[in-house]
Amino acid sequence: MIPYGKQDINQADIDAVVDVLKSDFLTQGPQVPLFEETLKKYTGATHAVVVNSGTSALHIACLALGLGKGDWLWTTPITFVASANCGLYCGAQVDFVDIDPQTYNLSINALEEKLALAEKENRLPKIVVPVHLAGQACEMRAIKTLADRYGFSIIEDASHAIGGRYENDPIGNGRYSDITVFSFHPVKIVTTAEGGAALTNDSSIAEKLELFRCHGITRDEKLMDGAVSGEIPKEALGEALGEAQGEIQGKTQKEKYAPWFYQQIELGFNYRMTELQAALGVSQMTRIDDFVADRQCIKAKYNQALASLPLTLPYQMDDAYSACHLYIIRLNLNEISLSHRQVFEQLREQGIGVNLHYIPVYTQPYFQKLGYIDPHFPCADQYYAEAISLPIFYGMADEQFDTVVNALTTVLGPSMK
Repeated sequence: MIPYGKQDINQADIDAVVDVLKSDFLTQGPQVPLFEETLKKYTGATHAVVVNSGTSALHIACLALGLGKGDWLWTTPITFVASANCGLYCGAQVDFVDIDPQTYNLSINALEEKLALAEKENRLPKIVVPVHLAGQACEMRAIKTLADRYGFSIIEDASHAIGGRYENDPIGNGRYSDITVFSFHPVKIVTTAEGGAALTNDSSIAEKLELFRCHGITRDEKLMDGAVSGEIPKEALGEALGEAQGEIQGKTQKEKYAPWFYQQIELGFNYRMTELQAALGVSQMTRIDDFVADRQCIKAKYNQALASLPLTLPYQMDDAYSACHLYIIRLNLNEISLSHRQVFEQLREQGIGVNLHYIPVYTQPYFQKLGYIDPHFPCADQYYAEAISLPIFYGMADEQFDTVVNALTTVLGPSMK
């Protein structure tokens, strides 16, 4: 079976992980901050906070922006469920915006119309999560313009898109968003086995991301001082203060706290990335441009080889450079005698590991229970009825590529009307 996507691990990656295993640190050592510095340097973002998954990154991003009960988070229905679940984790309500029929990303027209209606109904979103499906950026400039008008924050779900560019800038630079999230799952462009990152240019947001990543605990004296706001009850802190309550008044922050002291100032989580994962990420990042360039070549070959088949090929925006995480075709069902499912199953039978990204989130049983019984997202519904993801990954051999094209031609050719 030729998979739709997979990691590429070389000897340098293996050596990097083995070096960590031989070191003194398996977690909370030098590799995590090195990986964060690598991401900052590559994207141009001011801050990067790495975590144990892209889902964790989405969760703490929502928390850092203050999402909570009574708030709304909007995202696209054509995404993995994590893009919506992150809002539910915070007690917020989730809604969806239909997709653009060309890019399959969140539709700017649909977003603008929905915002105008929501303003009248006093239910504007606190956060909008545009998803860069398949690695191609959303129209972020337009989304930012709407954010400024309607007052919502933006989390770019760039789980598919590290290595891509928008308006010639690296995705993740944060020019048009508050936070950008990456995923490092094995099928993504860069892998840390499992892992994710949240990038921002706002130092106060970065502080919150770091807190929520690690139990809500801080050793930063400035943050602890802000948390206690006034006199510190001696009985609450015990000997950690090292001074009697009466002696604390007028002393500097440094004099107040013993060197082992820390405080929990938020309800955080254990979302930390290990040194093993970070070392793998640092090593993988040395090849990121090669990973994306190879995928771009495969995409161009597909575009040429499949041009005569009854398909709609991926659309490429002029101002974006896709990371090509996925290669999604849409069947022109009115031109063939087979159904969507029949094409999918026949390709699988021939050893082609096709997939479908994604089932609209509002159709999932959990979201049906939340009330999405009869949603009106015609473009998303139509997409789901036609879309198939073909194999694309770094190092895909010519023989594998030819096998995919021949299988698709074999299945579709005889069925053409």
